[in-house]
Amino acid sequence: MKDAVDALDALGELPFPRTEMALNAMRFAKGIEDPAIFNHSMRTYLYGRFLGEQRGLRPDHDYDDELLFLGCVLHDAGLSPEGNGDQRFDLDGADVAARFLTEQGVSSERVEVVWDAIALHLTYEVAMRKRPEIALVTSGAGYDLGVEGPALPDGYADRVHAVLPRLHAAAVLHDAIVGQALDKPHKAPPFSVPGELVRQETQAAWPTWRELMTQAPSWGDYDGYRPER
Repeated sequence: MKDAVDALDALGELPFPRTEMALNAMRFAKGIEDPAIFNHSMRTYLYGRFLGEQRGLRPDHDYDDELLFLGCVLHDAGLSPEGNGDQRFDLDGADVAARFLTEQGVSSERVEVVWDAIALHLTYEVAMRKRPEIALVTSGAGYDLGVEGPALPDGYADRVHAVLPRLHAAAVLHDAIVGQALDKPHKAPPFSVPGELVRQETQAAWPTWRELMTQAPSWGDYDGYRPER
C-alpha cells in the first residue's frame, strides 16, 4: 500500500480519491499497463471530473467519486498483456476490472457500474445517456485524446502533464489496439473502433452489408430480391 500512497503523493494537489480501493486499483493498473496507457487512464479521471463540474456535477454529491475513478483508471486494462483476451479490448478490460474488483470484495452492484463504464467507453452516444460514473469515463477519455469541449483553467493541463506526461499516448494506444487485433483478428470486427483502426493500418476492404448478409450460411434474404427504387 505504501508504494501506491507514495505514488499519489507524487501527484501533488491533483484531486485523486485516496480511498483504499482507489489506491489498490491504481497500483493494479500501473502494474499491468504500459506507462503511457496508465497515465492516460489517470488523466481520464481528472478530465472526466472537470467535465462533470462544467455540467454542475459535484463529486460524492451528484455521483460516486470512487466509482468514477475506478472506471477511469481501469478503462484500458484490456490493452495490457494480462487483459488481452478473445474479445474487443473494451470488453476484455471490463471483465478484467470486474474480476479484480470482485476479488477485492467490491459489491456486485458497484462492480456492474464499473463494468458498464469500461464496456461502453467506445460507444459515446450510449455512454452519455448513462449515470455520471459511466458517462464521465467516456467524456474524460475522449477529452484527453482530442481536446473537444470547455477549455481547462489556465495552466491546468501543464500541471497535469508535469506529473502524468503524455508519453505519446495516442500513438501508444493505437499501436496496442492494432497489435492485439493483428494477432487476433476477431478482436477487431468490422465497423468497430478496433476494426476501423486495423482497416486504416492494413488498407483492407471491409465487406459490404450485402456481402455480410449473404455469407454462408444465410437465410437467403437477397435471393430474387429486386429493390423498388
